[in-house]
Amino acid sequence: MRRAALATLLAASPALAGDLAFVTSQNAEMVTLVDTSTGEVLAQTPIAGKPAPVAYDPATGRAYVVAAETGRLHVLDEAGGLTASRDLGEGAFGLAAAPQGGLFVTDWFGARLLHLDRELQTVWDVPTGAAPAGVAVSDDSRLVATADRDDDAVSIFDAETGGLLHRIKTAGAHPFGITFHDGRFWTADVQGDTVSVIDPVTGRLMGSIPTGSHPYALAFAGGRGFVTNQYAGTLTVFDPQDLRVLDEIPIGDYPEGISPLPGGDALAVANWDSDTLVLIDAESLAITAEIDMPSGPRAFGQFTGRQVSP
Repeated sequence: MRRAALATLLAASPALAGDLAFVTSQNAEMVTLVDTSTGEVLAQTPIAGKPAPVAYDPATGRAYVVAAETGRLHVLDEAGGLTASRDLGEGAFGLAAAPQGGLFVTDWFGARLLHLDRELQTVWDVPTGAAPAGVAVSDDSRLVATADRDDDAVSIFDAETGGLLHRIKTAGAHPFGITFHDGRFWTADVQGDTVSVIDPVTGRLMGSIPTGSHPYALAFAGGRGFVTNQYAGTLTVFDPQDLRVLDEIPIGDYPEGISPLPGGDALAVANWDSDTLVLIDAESLAITAEIDMPSGPRAFGQFTGRQVSP
């Protein structure tokens, strides 16, 4: 295992590598740009207002970050420079890249989902269940779903029109992170210690998976599913085909954000209390790098990817 020292580089410095991670540190009010192929810190960008949610869209070369305290949306380029912003209100939270360079944003307090275009203008705005946290888009970009924490439910919408297709109860209480994989939506049910598996076509709960204490978010790599367990300080590893738990491994203090690395055989995990970004091999389950982060890294959302044109 190697530990990369925290570098202090100007946010305007060009990113040299193609594999990037945009890690939000809520306590430090900072976004750290990391080359995940080397573990090098490329840039740090101060963002006031407790940044936590993030979505990196390599197709447009943009990373979107919300300051959770203020609801201000910030747009960063692949060198970590700020290029645009918009005030969305204090409840703005979950983020996911939308087709044609747009963005989906959940409104926690307003119980709504917004679709923004490339210029950050509202395309549509529809009601969700109570306290929507995470948001995810299907691989074909036709569906978008929210994890409605306080309703213990998932809302699935037509991504083009915003029309509600299904609202499904989750297996556990308070779904928070949500991910699309292999034709299904998967939620981390933070107070149920479960993962829920939902068929978006039929609108049915297809199964559930037990996790460690307080699962927060999940991702897939190497043919396996991975869930961050906040209170346990572990990852639950499971088989997405038969929903068997394969392992539970220590990862750090209060792990939250998790995202697959380019190539699909490794993941990055943000440990809020350890102040680290950990890279893990999806097959061996070995930690391959532990990179120091500014205080309180959360990185809630898809925060990794490969530049289309480095």
